[in-house]
Formats: sequence, structure tokens, C-alpha cells
Amino acid sequence: MTHVEDELASQPTCWTRAASAAQDAPGLPAQGHRVAVVGCGTSLFMAQAYAALREGAGHGETDAFAASEFPFGRRYDRVIALTRSGTTTEVLELLARLRGEIPTTAITADPETPVMTAADDVLVLDFADERSVVQTRFATTALTLLRAHLGLHSDSVVRDAERALAEPLPEGLVECGQFTFLGRGWTVGLANEAALKMREASLSWTEAYPAMEYRHGPISVTTAGTATWMFGQAPDGLAEQVRGTGALWVAGSLDPLAELVRAQRLAVAVAAARGLDPDQPRHLTRSVILTHS
Repeated sequence: MTHVEDELASQPTCWTRAASAAQDAPGLPAQGHRVAVVGCGTSLFMAQAYAALREGAGHGETDAFAASEFPFGRRYDRVIALTRSGTTTEVLELLARLRGEIPTTAITADPETPVMTAADDVLVLDFADERSVVQTRFATTALTLLRAHLGLHSDSVVRDAERALAEPLPEGLVECGQFTFLGRGWTVGLANEAALKMREASLSWTEAYPAMEYRHGPISVTTAGTATWMFGQAPDGLAEQVRGTGALWVAGSLDPLAELVRAQRLAVAVAAARGLDPDQPRHLTRSVILTHS
């Protein structure tokens, strides 16, 4: 078993532990606060999902940005930084620039890294740390913590994750040559993350879109031998339209975060079918640390 397989299989346990700690977690925003959430790569997509969840639940205006693209002209009550490694250059530079200006909270997996002193408050999810370069359980556990803090997590989410790990993938899915992931609202971030997992682990041709935007051009690449996977409730008529192209339609029947676990499994399965090692993604390292000349 690869590291990533072992780590993605542990997600139900990690989610339960994170959810139980959510209400007492320091540094998470109060209702009504204006919040920005930042990250890089996978963490950016978790930030997108949380921002949509928080704002949609009426907890306050919430924006998500790549750490390198933070708009310093805007004012926020708090900035939350997601960083598994605690060493990502763009995140550390952003936190240093915000010091004394805006309260910051970092969510990380490693308590022995520079982010521990870079942020005003730090939440350490060391039980969800990973050996694999490809992120799975840290990202979903961080999102579970934030989701539970909003009162949007339940035991049924964990049960759905267990189903996602136990049930077989749809027949013919692993053999597809192209994958498109769709979302609506908070699940757009999950769709983006599913596509990234497929690229990282299996070098697949993958795309992700808001579901209603899919018809505005991207559906043109959909045909026999491709797959379109919906996270959450699909717009009326979209499943029939995709099936009409000859493509495989995958409906999101589980909680969307559990659907992401299924997509993680798909990435590993496609990698295995292609003779790739998902623990050694091409051109990637656990943390991106930049040097400035």
C-alpha cells in the first residue's frame, strides 16, 4: 500500500477527531467577521470551499485567495492561512506582511515549522499529517474542522466517507482518458481539488468547472471514453446531456466531501493502471519553498 492510499483511508477517523475539537479551537472567526482564507494548491481549493460555506451559512463575508494574490487594499477582521507543511514561501511572506495589521490564524500539520511563530493563532492537526506529497487527509480534515465550526458537520458525513472507501468505483471509470469535475457553490472548490488530485497522482487530463458553466464551451471535449463527475446536486438536464455525448456520467450520491474521497481513490487507481507511483508525483515536492535572487 502506498502512503497516499494509507492516508486517504484514515480520513473518517481524522474527521471525527477534528469535528470534536472545532468548537474550542482558538483563532477561528466569530459570526459577522469579514474573513479571508488563503492557501496554495490544494489548500487554496479548501479555502474556496470554506469561503462559500461560511458566507452561504450567513456567518459573514468570506473571500478565498491564492496566498500570492492577496489584495492588501482590502480590510478583513481575520485572515486564515491553510498550510500543511508550515513552510510554504507565499504563505509565510503574507503572514509576515499582515503582522500587526490584521489578526491571522494558521492551520497546519507540523508544529515544528516557521508558521508557528508567523501567525497570531495556530491550529495544529498533527494527527492528519502526511508522508505523501499528494495531499488527502490533511486537506479534508482542515475543511472538516472549519465546517464543524460553522455547525455544518454531522456523523452522516463520516458514514458517507466510509462508504466512499468501501464501495467499488463505477465500472469503466478508471479506463477513461479524460475527467471533468463539476461543482456548485462550495463544491466548486472540491471539484477543483479532485481535478488536481488526478493531475498530481496519475498525470491525467482533467478539468473542473462550476456546473452551470460547463455547457458554455467545456462540454465540447466530452465524448465516449471521457467521464464527467458531479459534486452535489446536478442542474436539471445536465446528466442527460452528458450521457447524450457518449461520456460516462458520475452522479454525486454521497456528501460532497465524501465524494472527494472517491475521487482520491480514482486518482490512485488510475495511477496504478498506468504504472505510476502516486507517492512520487512528477516535478512536485511536499512543500514549495522559493528562493529569491
